[in-house]
Amino acid sequence: MSQLSAPPPPVHLVLFDIDGTLTHSQAIDGELYVRSLAEVFGFTEVGTDWSAYRHTTDSGILQEIFETRLGREPSAAEVATFRAHFVDAIASVAAQTPFREIDGAGLALRRIAELSSCRIALATGGWSDSARCKMRSAGLDYDAFPAASADDALSRVSIMRMAIDRAASRVGSRPDRIVYVGDAVWDARACRRLGLPFIGIAVGRDADTLRAEGAQAVFADYSDIAGFCSALERALRAD
Repeated sequence: MSQLSAPPPPVHLVLFDIDGTLTHSQAIDGELYVRSLAEVFGFTEVGTDWSAYRHTTDSGILQEIFETRLGREPSAAEVATFRAHFVDAIASVAAQTPFREIDGAGLALRRIAELSSCRIALATGGWSDSARCKMRSAGLDYDAFPAASADDALSRVSIMRMAIDRAASRVGSRPDRIVYVGDAVWDARACRRLGLPFIGIAVGRDADTLRAEGAQAVFADYSDIAGFCSALERALRAD
């Protein structure tokens, strides 16, 4: 009788947001997005409470503003024109003053990547070319990981699902457990919809907000790498 082979060890997936989670880029990103709306389409007095939008993604916000202002969706050409203008603005800023990683972000990515039981994927509400530019400027490599972005969908939930699917395709199997690391309320709310544990990166009132939204742990950055990894382990073990 042949021996039964042992089941493969579990593989876990850690999903990361980018702006405000891996790079200090959320403030300038919002500023340049609003400026680009004015320069490309003449849209002014744009609301910047991003949590108030139906989909807090580069593509989702643009579509909602078009629907509100013009009563229609943007054309593919309009999206492409705006996206190119916005990404050029990001690249121009990065050339003058490089973006910085959230303290310890690169170390955290390397530490997780070294674990045989864990994989990393990126799920960002930004467009891929702006995310790639910001990460490269901060010394991080967007293309080192499976990723999904506003290129792929309007909603953050859909983007997260696509990142999970791409990570599974690369590994060859679905992850046994998944945890998401992000910095904003829309990250926490998307995790609730998907039933995923959430770890926050935030300080002050923002940290309090993420805890109120259900974050299992909140860190200012990754400087306490041991504490962060312990929180990941607890989240991945949680039922």
